Amino acid sequence: MNENLEALRKELKYDKTDPCVQCGYCLPACPTYATMGKETHSPRGRINLVKMVGEGKITDLSVLEEPMDLCLGCRACETVCPTGVEYGSILEAARAAITRRKKYSIPVRALRNTLFKKVFPSRKAMNLIGNAMWMYEKSGVQKLARKSGLMKKLPSHLGEFEAVTPPTVSPLERSSLPRFTPAKGTKKYTIAFFVGCVMDAMFRKINQLSVKLLSEAGCDVIVIENQTCCGALHAHAGKLDETKMLARRNIAAFEKIEVDFIVNNAGGCGAMLVEYDHLLCDEPQWVERAKRFTDKSKDISQVLVLCGGLPFASHAPQRVTYQRSCHMTNVQRVTKEPVQLIRSIPNVEFIEMKEAEMCCGSAGIYNIVNFDASMEILDRKMEHVNDTRAATIITTNPGCLLQMKLGIERENKSGTLRALHLVEFLAEAAEIV
Repeated sequence: MNENLEALRKELKYDKTDPCVQCGYCLPACPTYATMGKETHSPRGRINLVKMVGEGKITDLSVLEEPMDLCLGCRACETVCPTGVEYGSILEAARAAITRRKKYSIPVRALRNTLFKKVFPSRKAMNLIGNAMWMYEKSGVQKLARKSGLMKKLPSHLGEFEAVTPPTVSPLERSSLPRFTPAKGTKKYTIAFFVGCVMDAMFRKINQLSVKLLSEAGCDVIVIENQTCCGALHAHAGKLDETKMLARRNIAAFEKIEVDFIVNNAGGCGAMLVEYDHLLCDEPQWVERAKRFTDKSKDISQVLVLCGGLPFASHAPQRVTYQRSCHMTNVQRVTKEPVQLIRSIPNVEFIEMKEAEMCCGSAGIYNIVNFDASMEILDRKMEHVNDTRAATIITTNPGCLLQMKLGIERENKSGTLRALHLVEFLAEAAEIV
């Protein structure tokens, strides 16, 4: 074997394709195979393409681009795989290899570099975006833009997403998230809260409610100032070097304090955080530190259950369903705790939807860059939501939340159906504002 092919195999993590026996158990679990019906858009089809590149049968990596780009990265295939194929590692390696060789136009390259190096990793920059969104809403510009029809002319269907973006908090309220919030009553745990980048900019209210819920449940809550983006968006975009850099920054920041858990409230962020040890497995000076970090990483639902739940008030009966975050289900393997919390609320009837584990089509920015494919998946999801006759869809990830809000609009059900993050729903039930 020549040195170039050997190096390419290592870059693509070719050895991780060996356990795939092409059995097809992954096919029914794959949303893109279900909606597109093409072998190249299934997990085993994508793995086979990587194998062919690693064996020198395909020499042009651009052949991989469309199949990998159209993959949601939901990793449902890993959950059903009988041989334990690490599909997520193969996917990320393939995307990184494609990205290293792709020639972007100067404007696109500049935009990518700005977003991934200057914006997402910077809490200051993300706060500025959050404040700008608040000004856009409160100044009347938003109302004017919507009334004029300008939103409908935005590229990539951005106007549709703008319409379902939740209201942001004011700059004054944005600066009010305390560094330390004491537990109410007897302290059970000390936790460090991971605020995220998009969560903190666009969903700051959910972060605020998360801190209040944790405090109410008996946790001392610490918000570390120099934390940064988890790196999930970078990994999805094939920028693994930047992902590793962000992982190292977060590990260094959080290991400075002694806590029981590092808690997040976003399925995608949590999935990235719990895999820092795998991400840095080739860096001896970081792997043990990363393992200590991942051992402490928990979703907020897990910690609330460990604390014994929350004191809920009695409200009018309501029927709800739950859109499971792919990365919480398939990567973090957190499945029982959110449902347990929902079922513990008085007068709530929980109805599990059909194909509950199937992706909603959000997948980071997949629904923006692959809008039509995403909407096919969403429309199928909304059929199952409608069958439950629920009044509320509960989610545990910001992308899922926006996607389900968009689904509600597409179904013209904004008057009878709503979507809430689990944290919002729990806070509402516990009368925490």
